[in-house]
Amino acid sequence: MKSQVSLEPPSTITSEQQLDDVLSTPSPALIDDLSKLDGDILILGGAGKMGPTLARQEQRALQEAGHPGGVTVVARFSDPSSRARLEEWGIRTVAADLLDRKAHAELPEAENIVFMAGRKFGSTGAESLTWAMNCYLPGIVAERYPHSRFAVFSTGNVYPLSPVSAGGSLETSPVGPVGEYAQSCLGRERIFQHFSNINSTPAVLLRISYAIDLRYGVLADVAQKVWTGDPVDVTTGHAAVIWQGDANAWCLRSLLHASTPPSVLNITGPIISIRETAEGFGRLLGRPPVITGEEAPDALVLNAGKAASLFGAPVVSIEQMMRWIAHWVESGGRTLNKPTHFEQRDGRF
Repeated sequence: MKSQVSLEPPSTITSEQQLDDVLSTPSPALIDDLSKLDGDILILGGAGKMGPTLARQEQRALQEAGHPGGVTVVARFSDPSSRARLEEWGIRTVAADLLDRKAHAELPEAENIVFMAGRKFGSTGAESLTWAMNCYLPGIVAERYPHSRFAVFSTGNVYPLSPVSAGGSLETSPVGPVGEYAQSCLGRERIFQHFSNINSTPAVLLRISYAIDLRYGVLADVAQKVWTGDPVDVTTGHAAVIWQGDANAWCLRSLLHASTPPSVLNITGPIISIRETAEGFGRLLGRPPVITGEEAPDALVLNAGKAASLFGAPVVSIEQMMRWIAHWVESGGRTLNKPTHFEQRDGRF
């Protein structure tokens, strides 16, 4: 089926409605890959920053492919507007506390599951809840769906800081999580690996590093500081970033690469210099950045060459993202007020 969607990026993004539309536009490759999946797709924990547009991108791809499968998002929906937005897009929703074992009996069956549930910000001081969400919950879900295919959201934080000159951690690099949040995320991976081994459940573990939206992300953090004149600390001098729409497409396409034992994919884009990024935003915004600190030789950076070999290069470039974000900031676009804390080097979030 010939796709009716356009991948031509607009010169500017002027509203959240347009932003969500751009973020959820499926590529022909995604449409083709999802056409090969059997059955429905269930997204667990899909009400956060990435979940709603991932669900919409998925639904649009299935519709373009003429696929009969449906998309259902399960979350607590503590923000009712998130649920309302999904339902306006025609996506089924189920409100449930996934830590409640009883709630799982009421969840629909699904051949394919995108597992996005987890906890990061606010982990310090609430470590027990973080471990419950990131380790206990995966066990409940893996027991509930032993015969489904899983794409499991993880994080690049399971790796230690690595020399920037080496080009970033590979999937085969040793893990070395710093801090309890990162440790619990490695625990999530180990739980899914365990149940995959004993139940032959195919899964792929997605180590994601810094997806970018105009309302949040490393680039938005830097742009906001340049705009307000706040210092940009370059001690953590590099980060790997990817447009959220590209990250979502890669994560969805990874379902076809689920295996037993689980495969691992780094999901990110190019490694950027924070100093050069601040200077670039300075030119775009007409406000010279205030730079503080000196670059450390290491950072939390990933190498996504394996994913790029499977899925191709990201559609949206760093330069395009920066132009969009500069216009968004200059125009007073809304932020989510959720800084990435990419500067953190001690693993405390």
